[in-house]
Amino acid sequence: MNKLVTIGTAVLILLQSVNIHFKDLVELGQLVEHYQFHNEEYGDNFMVFVSKHYGELKASHSEKHQEEEKDHEKLPFQHQQTSCAQPLVFVLGSDNFINSRSEIPVTTKANFHYQMSYSLVWGDGPFQPPKTHNS
Repeated sequence: MNKLVTIGTAVLILLQSVNIHFKDLVELGQLVEHYQFHNEEYGDNFMVFVSKHYGELKASHSEKHQEEEKDHEKLPFQHQQTSCAQPLVFVLGSDNFINSRSEIPVTTKANFHYQMSYSLVWGDGPFQPPKTHNS
């Protein structure tokens, strides 16, 4: 059951990412019926049918056949979508990266101080405090 929900969610996200909604899948029957009508009435093949309803012949087809307007509204993939998101482009010349200087200082000063303990407690075990080497 968990796999079924996961697959269903993945398919839903995939379909919505290419702008196919559940309503469009339900309306596919209307698409087939309207295509059969165009095939019988006008002799259109599928590519001409798609061009008349979704492509470059859409405007002229809508003007000539006002009586089919209600059928055209029932076809899938008719929803309008406006995109508010505009792609932002930030271009930086390659010379900016090549000639850039690092703000990080090359030499660093240690921020701790270590004094050697004369006690035998520390020994040479793994729990030694950090040491600085002045060279």
